[in-house]
Amino acid sequence: MKTLIEIYDERAIENVIGPETFRPEDVVYLCPSEIAQDRRHQNKLRSFFESRGLAVRLHFTECSMYKADTIERQLKEIAAKYEDCAVDITGGTDAALFAAGMFCQETGMPVYTYSRKKNRFYNISNAPFADALPCTLEYRAEEFFRMTGGKMRRGRVDNKILAGYMDQFEALFQIFLKNRRHWPDKITFFQRISQVEYEEEITLHVDGDYYQKGERGTRLKADEELLEDLQRHGFISGLHIEPEKRVVFDFKDRNIRSWLRDVGSALELYMYKMCVDTGIFLDVVSSAVVDWDGSRGRDSVSNEIDVVATRGVIPLFVSCKATDVKTEALNELAILRDRFGGKGAKAVIATTEYCNAATRHRAAQLGIAVIDREEMEDGNVPERLKIIMKVK
Repeated sequence: MKTLIEIYDERAIENVIGPETFRPEDVVYLCPSEIAQDRRHQNKLRSFFESRGLAVRLHFTECSMYKADTIERQLKEIAAKYEDCAVDITGGTDAALFAAGMFCQETGMPVYTYSRKKNRFYNISNAPFADALPCTLEYRAEEFFRMTGGKMRRGRVDNKILAGYMDQFEALFQIFLKNRRHWPDKITFFQRISQVEYEEEITLHVDGDYYQKGERGTRLKADEELLEDLQRHGFISGLHIEPEKRVVFDFKDRNIRSWLRDVGSALELYMYKMCVDTGIFLDVVSSAVVDWDGSRGRDSVSNEIDVVATRGVIPLFVSCKATDVKTEALNELAILRDRFGGKGAKAVIATTEYCNAATRHRAAQLGIAVIDREEMEDGNVPERLKIIMKVK
């Protein structure tokens, strides 16, 4: 096979698995007008293949994806123009698949498909090269965003340093669970007592008032038990408390300082560690900011995903909530999963609340798994993640 004809699909993964596996000289995409006329998106797809070491010529043929007779005619034109063609019917509309079937029956051209469930390619007709062939491709988190034309940017966490803190995330999470009902106030206290105006002024040493200003005129009292727990686990040192007057201590380092000033870090870093602890993922990223179109322009759309993990051609998107799970959060997670992962992608909502039946039902309708406080307290999260990823 020198030329692969791809029926373009809105799920990016469907458009790249075939070319990456069989590595033809040319790939011809039958695609809707918005793709055929979008040079910027086409160039991003070319760049993606180049980054994966695939030297392939891409061609984009505009076609109505809902007119079978038109699609069949264009398939014949492509077959006449390009040498040694095969057709991939993994993606595309029902009309496109119907047209491809008629075309291949008439011409005897090889046609194959890919099964997400089995993670294998299958020979549909005259394509022995694809007969029960396992898909061995592996993608990192950033690559799932790039294949859609997006881009992953650094979020609130520098993932390069996380390996050095893995043995501390569980302790931080347990401290968070112990204080979770009032955790936002605890974080606000740390923010107030260690507040600086400029990055270059940041210091690890803290010397401040026992009471700090809270939201809406409230006063936040230093939590002596919490501070002692943090010192016991090495997150702070040199703790000195003058009751009702003064608090002195030193953050361990800038990263610990940052996490104790951010209300969501304890749960997010815990779920990051749980993903790593499974031992099944190629890549795990905390606080992934994705620009949908890969730009930072005024009209660009971006989202932060708390944890992204990848295994083979399947990404897992994790959203962390320290409060009750709302329908809006489930809907947003489902949209992100479908946009950047396709049908095979997995999604998890992780919450430190006990999840009720109504929320679980809504999550199930959207194909989202729920990990709640009960599983976290039982220590079953890594095994639960393996089940979600269907790994024995």
